[in-house]
Amino acid sequence: MTQLLLGITPEWKPTLENFVVGRNAELLSVLRHTLTGKQGERSLYIWGEPGSGKSHLLHAAVGQAQANGQKAIYLHAMMPEPAKLEGMQLVAVGAVEALDEIAQIALFALYNRLRENGGVLLVSGASAPAHLQLRDDLRTRLGWGLVYQVQALSDEEKALALNQHAQARGLVLPPEVTHYLLRHGRRDLPSLLGVLDALDEHCLRLKRAPSVPLLKEVMQVG
Repeated sequence: MTQLLLGITPEWKPTLENFVVGRNAELLSVLRHTLTGKQGERSLYIWGEPGSGKSHLLHAAVGQAQANGQKAIYLHAMMPEPAKLEGMQLVAVGAVEALDEIAQIALFALYNRLRENGGVLLVSGASAPAHLQLRDDLRTRLGWGLVYQVQALSDEEKALALNQHAQARGLVLPPEVTHYLLRHGRRDLPSLLGVLDALDEHCLRLKRAPSVPLLKEVMQVG
């Protein structure tokens, strides 16, 4: 069959409200307080395994800050020219471990500038600051602020996330479809959501309700 695209649909946007909290209630609370200025520490570093929700939280924080009228930007594994970050009140940097030497120097300078100007810096990485293969000065700075590990969701929590995502699309997801996807799909939530989006598109194309056979077609398994 024709290969289906498994990207998250454009109309779905990560927010703090649609983040499935699981064991991350304290982290979410701290992030909310940081965005409202109620949190004294203005630097937050989060880490965790792939698909644990790091990018979701950073994108959601940027979206919330922009909705509040602030200048905010998300950067993935890169740093632009300093002039492009002028006046930014919140900067979120994902996959910090992938930054090259020049970008690390730029992030170190940005850290100091935001700290002096009362801005907020959110950074995510694959491991705790002490284990990052970065410049010593940058690694130390990232460890100075608040540090949280994003705890992966249990299967029950992933099922909740899948059903919430399906409802947002107007899709009624039978329990057996959710169970099959969790049993045979990839373990990380972004991939599972991508398959769910592809299933929705497949059902719309065929004008049929979601079912395990249709899910198998999307996943291309026997």
